[in-house]
Amino acid sequence: RFSMLDGTPIHHYMGCSTFANHTVLPEIAVAKVRADAPFDKICYIGCGVTTGIGAVINTAKVEIGAKAVVFGLGGIGLNVIQGLRMAGADMIIGVDLNDDKKAMAEYFSMTHFINPSRVDNVVQEIINLTKTPFDQIGGADYSFDCTGNVKVMRDALECTHRGWGVSVVIGVAPAGAEISTRPFQLVTGRVWKGSAFGGARGRTDVPRIVDWYMDGKIEIDPMITHILTLDEINKGFDLMHSGESIRSVVVY
Repeated sequence: RFSMLDGTPIHHYMGCSTFANHTVLPEIAVAKVRADAPFDKICYIGCGVTTGIGAVINTAKVEIGAKAVVFGLGGIGLNVIQGLRMAGADMIIGVDLNDDKKAMAEYFSMTHFINPSRVDNVVQEIINLTKTPFDQIGGADYSFDCTGNVKVMRDALECTHRGWGVSVVIGVAPAGAEISTRPFQLVTGRVWKGSAFGGARGRTDVPRIVDWYMDGKIEIDPMITHILTLDEINKGFDLMHSGESIRSVVVY
C-alpha cells in the first residue's frame, strides 16, 4: 500500500508497513476494539498474542489433558504456553537454548524445561519425558515450533506421538529454507501443520482477545519488557538478538 517515496522504493515486511503517521487501509483490514484498552499494550495482540494463542486454539485445537511441547520461548512461544494453559493441557514442555527464559515460561504455566544444548538428543528426551506406565511409546500430543529454524521444525515433528501427534509450524524460516523428514514419520500418523496469525480472523478475533486481556483471562504486560523511543529502535533489535527482551514497544 506504500510503494515509493520521492522516487525510492518502500519495502514491506509480511505485507505490513509501519512508522507512518497516516495511511489508507482497506475497510476489511480494520478491527474496532474497546476504547478503554491501553494501546501501548494491546498493540502486541496484532501478532504475537493472537498468533501464539490462536495456534493452540484454532490450528491445533488442543484438548484438555494434552501433552505439548513449545520450541522457542520468546514472544510467540510464551503465548503458545498461555493458549495451552487456557486449553487445559496437563504437560507443557518448553525448549530453549537460553536458560534465562525458564522463569518467565514457568510464570505462564510451563511445567518442564529442556535446554537442548544440555541433552544428547532433544527428541528422545521429550519422548522419555512423556512416557507413562500405560504408554511406553511416548511423544507429545502437540508440538509448536516458534523458532523459524528448519532443523528445530523437524525435531518438533519427530518428538510427537506416533499415530496422532500434531506439529504446528509458526516460526518464519529464512527465504529459501526447506523442511524435511523421513516419510516414515508421517506414514505412522503424525501431522505437520502451518499456522498464519494463529488462524484468527482479524475483524472478529482481535477484539475478542482484547476483551480477554481486559477481563484478566490472558496477560500481556509481563511480556512487554522494554518501552523504547523511535530513535532507540536499533536497540530493540539488539535486545531481541541477545535474548534480553521478550517484546519491545516503540512509542513515537
